[in-house]
Amino acid sequence: MRRATTYIRTKVVRGAVIGSATALVAVAAPLGATANATADPTDCAAPEIVAHRGSGGTSPENTVASFRDARTSRATVVETDVQLSADGVPFLFHDGTGSRTTDVAEVFPERAGDPITSFTWAELRQLDAGSYFSPRYEGERIPHLNEAARPFAGSDVTVNIELKSPENSPGVEAVLAQELATNRTWQRLIAQDQVVVSSFDEASLTTFHELAPDIPVLQVGTIPEDEETLERWAGFADGVVTNYRTLDPADIERVRAHGLSFSVYTLNSPEAVQAAADLCVDQVISDFPTQMTRLLRGHDPLPMANGIEVLDVVADVPGDDLQPETGEHVVLTNTSGRAIDVGGYLLQDAVVNRLTVGEGYVIPPGGELRVYTGPGTNTADRYYNDLGRNVLNNDGDSVAVLTPQLRLLDLYAY
Repeated sequence: MRRATTYIRTKVVRGAVIGSATALVAVAAPLGATANATADPTDCAAPEIVAHRGSGGTSPENTVASFRDARTSRATVVETDVQLSADGVPFLFHDGTGSRTTDVAEVFPERAGDPITSFTWAELRQLDAGSYFSPRYEGERIPHLNEAARPFAGSDVTVNIELKSPENSPGVEAVLAQELATNRTWQRLIAQDQVVVSSFDEASLTTFHELAPDIPVLQVGTIPEDEETLERWAGFADGVVTNYRTLDPADIERVRAHGLSFSVYTLNSPEAVQAAADLCVDQVISDFPTQMTRLLRGHDPLPMANGIEVLDVVADVPGDDLQPETGEHVVLTNTSGRAIDVGGYLLQDAVVNRLTVGEGYVIPPGGELRVYTGPGTNTADRYYNDLGRNVLNNDGDSVAVLTPQLRLLDLYAY
């Protein structure tokens, strides 16, 4: 069975025993790591789980509903993204436009592709930011910055506020610092060391640090090769956050030698989280915090699994990814001992693009079903969505398998 069910330092993945460094290679190539580059995993604590954009894999990202979901996940930290509206109001949103996660095309059809920061706060509040995920979240709104504080008042959860694309929100650093200094809920969280600020943008992060030097900051990005840059980061930051897919495990101790913590993003399979834990990182960012906290506590991360798993993702086929019959696709397999009706099942990537399995499809024990993004001729073991656009990422992504009722069955990173 492929998926991890317990938090262990050496584990079996697809029949092969792998250790800490090679584990990340297996789930996030390329890394070029060796076992000698890692710390002894028996000497470190399990990493903290950071709930990405709330709980973005199981609820509409960066909404109050997702923050509540994240609080119940038992994650240690919840991450969100702040931008400024056209009239200077700090709001929580990830993308540069509203087209992916809101109904902007219906509410403001002539402005659907406009920057999200070109909308006033009153206009932003007219958008539905929940229905894209599921009808059950209809009516969820884009939150004000301060709405991220309320769900965590009285908890021990830390809130990580990312300065998202600050070049599109001039002055966001000062607005954020002012809100954190004057809002009583934020002040209580800050007094208990439950607020950090992060960004890919070093200039923005240093500007914020100068305005609010008592709030820890995290530099996000590729680990620099030179020690001078790391030393500069150590002059203002408390830690670094980097992409686990490009991680060289040798960098972990390099970063820590400068007094910085080491975190990785965005890990959406139990195997990837397990491998990062084996490398002794400090924090793991995931869209599925409930499942990953279960894993690190020694429990089955997917207790509702029924045997339907992702066997493979064929994202970069020879020729056009959407060519008829042989384009990009996901291979599902049935590891159980009974036939399972997978009609209506959803295959969801990290930004909630979804492929759907057609009605009437049943996978026999040990059988496989290929689910294609593009066009083709449906057969008993092939289903074609004919979406007209790519879904699978040639550079790597994740796939979640969900029932039509959004019950999570499997998590796979490729």
